[in-house]
This record gives sequence, structure tokens and C-alpha cells, in this order.
Amino acid sequence: MYWDKRWFQFAVLILLAFTWGSSFILMKIGLKSFSNEQAAALRIIFASLVLLPYSIKNLKHLKLKDLKSILVVGFIGSFIPAFLFMKAQTRIDSAMAGMLNSLVPVFTLLVGLLFFNMLFAWKQIVGLSLGLIGALGLITLGEEVSIGNINSYAFLIVLATVFYAISVNEVKARLTHLTGMQITALTFLFIGPVALVYLFTTNLEPVFQQPDWQLHFAALALLGIVGTALALVFMNSLIRRVSPIYAASVTYIIPIFAILWGIVDGEKISLFHLVFMTVIMAGVYIISRKK
Repeated sequence: MYWDKRWFQFAVLILLAFTWGSSFILMKIGLKSFSNEQAAALRIIFASLVLLPYSIKNLKHLKLKDLKSILVVGFIGSFIPAFLFMKAQTRIDSAMAGMLNSLVPVFTLLVGLLFFNMLFAWKQIVGLSLGLIGALGLITLGEEVSIGNINSYAFLIVLATVFYAISVNEVKARLTHLTGMQITALTFLFIGPVALVYLFTTNLEPVFQQPDWQLHFAALALLGIVGTALALVFMNSLIRRVSPIYAASVTYIIPIFAILWGIVDGEKISLFHLVFMTVIMAGVYIISRKK
């Protein structure tokens, strides 16, 4: 079975990193016509629709004892972060978002230590410290740092990474008896309808007055189908077979792709961004080396 081979697991990490690293630019495109709330809802709706046949098929595998974990993974791991990321993307660029997303392994370790009885070593603590220092550096970069400053929106992404960390630990601790497809399909069975109801509470009329709104709609569709549904199936499949820290280390690679897309989109990357990004990735690397 390929999933049990280390080279295949690493290949999946690279694929996920490319997919999620590209997601930030798709968010930015979608936000040209849609509000951040509408874009987040559409992302979830598209993912739910493509997963719906599998959701119905696997509904028989949903046990009452798993319901709480499924809801946690769905709402804490996908629904809320989708809105947090879209809100943040209205005020920070995609490269910054990709860099901050590297905090997921750091918080995966911290959440695991505090709530899931995860064992730790001094190397992991060193890695955690480096990751936090790097993130703090990225957040506070800017000519003026204040609560109302553009960089304050970066804290929304930090919060999203905490939620991702909770979800990763929850899957590993309580849902490994389900397949990656079952976990993903069942979670979106619950969050999809909520996103659909929320979308229709928003004002969609201004969207249709925007030029090229169809292109922006297509970008969100691609984000939902490939960057959310398909990616999470692979991620949840990976979590079942490796440690939470190793699975979360996908975000160690994401900033590389996020930066490349940012440059293509005309965004400027400073030396300080690269320095702090290196500090984050060094911390994540140290953490991921510990089994």
C-alpha cells in the first residue's frame, strides 16, 4: 500500500503544499467580486457539493460516538478558518498569509501537549519557540504597528492555525478508524448546509454588477473543489498514518509556493519577510524531525 511508504507520504506533503500554497491567490481573485463572507461560504459550498455523493454513501459509517469529533473537525477545522482566512486576505497579501500558515505545526504540538497527552522533547520546545518568534516578526512588520494597522489582520490567520491544530489532533486521536474520504465527506455534510444558508443572508446583487465576476466565481469553485475537498481528503488520509506534527508540517513547505504566486501577482517580498519566514520554517523543521 503506497500510503504506508515514506516517499509517498512526502510526495503527498509536496502536493498539498502546492495546492494550499496556490489557494491564497485563488482567494485573492475571488475577493475581487465577492465579499470575504460570500467567498468563504462559496468555498465550503463547492467542497460540500463535490463531496455530497460520498457524504450520502458514507452516512452509514457515522456513529453517535463520532458525531462530536466530526463536528469539531468540520466547524473548527474547516468552516471557521475559511472565514478567518478570507477576512484576513482583504487586508494582507497572499505571501504573508502563506508564511503565517506555517504556524500550524507549532500549534499542533502545543495543542497536543495541553489537551491530547502528546509526549515532547526539548528539540520540540526549541522549534516551538522559533516558530512563535518568526510569526511575531511577520505580524509586527510594517511602518506602523497598531491594532488598527493592516498587519493586525494577520492575527486572524494565527487564530485559524490554532483551529487547524485542534482539528489535526482530533482526527489523529479519535477518528483514525474512518478513512480520509469518510472523515472529509461527513464533516462537509454538516457544514455545507450552514454555509449555504449563510450565503443567502448576504447581498449578492452587487456581485453581478462586477466585471468578470464569472471568472472570480470560477476561482472560488476551484478553491472549493481542489483546494478544499480534494486536499482535505488527502490530508485526513495522511493524518491517519503519520504523527500529527508530521502531517501538519505540510505548512513548512507552503510558504515557498505562496511566495512564488505572490511574486507572479506583483507582490513585493522584503528581506525581513524572508528572514522571519526562515525562522518559522526552521522551527517547524525541528518539530517535525521529532517522531
